Amino acid sequence: MAQRTVPILKKLFSDTPPHLRSCLRSITYMPRPGRGGSIPVNPITGEGIPRLVTLIPGDGIGPLVTGAVEQVFEAMRAPVTFEKFEVHGDMNTIPDDVMASIKKNRVCLKGGLITPVGGGVNSLNLLLRKELDLENTEGEYSGLEHEVVPGVVESLKVITKFCSERIAQYAFEYAHLNNRKTVTAVHKANIMKLADGLFLESCREIAKRYPNIKYNEIIVDNCCMQLVSKPEQFDVMVTPNLYGNLVANTAAGIAGGTGVMPGGNVGTEYAIFEQGASAGNVGKPKIVEKKRANPVALFLSSAMMLRHLQLPDYADRLENAVKRVIFEGKYRTKDLGGSSTTQEVADAVISALE
Repeated sequence: MAQRTVPILKKLFSDTPPHLRSCLRSITYMPRPGRGGSIPVNPITGEGIPRLVTLIPGDGIGPLVTGAVEQVFEAMRAPVTFEKFEVHGDMNTIPDDVMASIKKNRVCLKGGLITPVGGGVNSLNLLLRKELDLENTEGEYSGLEHEVVPGVVESLKVITKFCSERIAQYAFEYAHLNNRKTVTAVHKANIMKLADGLFLESCREIAKRYPNIKYNEIIVDNCCMQLVSKPEQFDVMVTPNLYGNLVANTAAGIAGGTGVMPGGNVGTEYAIFEQGASAGNVGKPKIVEKKRANPVALFLSSAMMLRHLQLPDYADRLENAVKRVIFEGKYRTKDLGGSSTTQEVADAVISALE
């Protein structure tokens, strides 16, 4: 994987391919659903005034990569102050003081939280999304399951017009703000005709408001195959939750692995930024022990967060430094073909800051 992805990353970070330049250009800020798209929530009144952000290091590699982010923010004197809390995936619920901090600050940066497999234990990631009314709380992620009779379990997939239109609006507004040309809806409406049919109906309604943006649809099976064989055909993609998880992790594998994939969960009032690909977001014990986790994904997620806070200059500095370090190739973690530690990559990014 590492040998294959390094040339891909070099190509992405090169200035030569004209068809990729728009993909790498800076984003002024992220759109916010329910607030007129580009209108910010609680904007910074001045760069000299620090913005409080809740920080959850999480499990596994989380403390390593969030610690790297703290160092970089301090080095570039970003006007952000972190309120740090200990939260772990094996907890029964999110502590009250943590939830109060997120609701007060409205923005959270987090490392991965271990999600127990089976056993009826709730996922804290899902609890956070539901409590804060973030985008990804519907579909199979509704978490509504019960045992009908012994040996028979029923799991409900919930799709609503309101939430479908909200995520579609976000996708089109993002495309509009960033000069993207196409929005593709990913679905399985050929089988789930009512649920995914409602999702498509909602996307089509929103698409009518953006005549300058091309809209198309693709079945999720074909989408995964097309992503692997011809990824450049896609621009902005909008999907229900489960398909989005599959597509995001597939895209991460193509782009260089989970260590380079940023992500954010954005709602009307609150936003959580974290590694974008769920696969391996807490890392393997050996990586944690040797302190060789790749911090790039969380660096880029932090840049997304800075834009959300309307600090695009800081976001640009961080992103450009990360790209320079990867392109130069001297400091890379094992997943990108190198042997550097998390700290060595962080130090290199700090040195590359302009």
